[in-house]
Amino acid sequence: MAASILLDYPSPERRARFDVVRASVAVLPDPLLRAFGAFFEAADAMTGQQLEAHFTATFDLKRKCCPYLSYYAAGDTRRRGMALVRFVEAYRAAGWEVAADELPDYLPMVLEFSALSDSPIARELLAAHRDGIEVLRSALETVHSPYAHLVEAVSLSLPAIDDETRRRYLDLVNEGPPTELVGVSFLGNLKPFTASPTKDVFV
Repeated sequence: MAASILLDYPSPERRARFDVVRASVAVLPDPLLRAFGAFFEAADAMTGQQLEAHFTATFDLKRKCCPYLSYYAAGDTRRRGMALVRFVEAYRAAGWEVAADELPDYLPMVLEFSALSDSPIARELLAAHRDGIEVLRSALETVHSPYAHLVEAVSLSLPAIDDETRRRYLDLVNEGPPTELVGVSFLGNLKPFTASPTKDVFV
């Protein structure tokens, strides 16, 4: 949940929650605590307007810094819509319904779902897009963004990547997200899900 809050657009309302998040992560193990601490140190050195401008310049204008997980598997292709449907199906299978204005593959939303849901589907969503998460982390590190520390914290909280995920991650780092449909595994590793009765709603 801490990463979900901090990785979202740092509006004044959201930044007002930073101190609460800072206190909540104080109990985390050292590697995670260091990652969050590095983000807070950098964010504290910026005004609200500077952090907002940095967020926009980073996540909206840099192709490899996209916060939407299906983008790394599907790119800007027509098939990305099908990948987004898979996310909606996954939420519904866990008894959740997306009611927010954001796309369902928005990383802070997936992290919020992971924090609030006791369904194993939450971990499956992150695991199925681990290569994209690693590309995002690498890209943020390349541009020296403090947000790299938050994605590092997310990576540290997940199992170590296997050889196949590492291969896909390195391919994406070198080539970027796909722009053509031919030969593209545009749905990544996310399997289809069957909806269950809805219990909770994202807002």
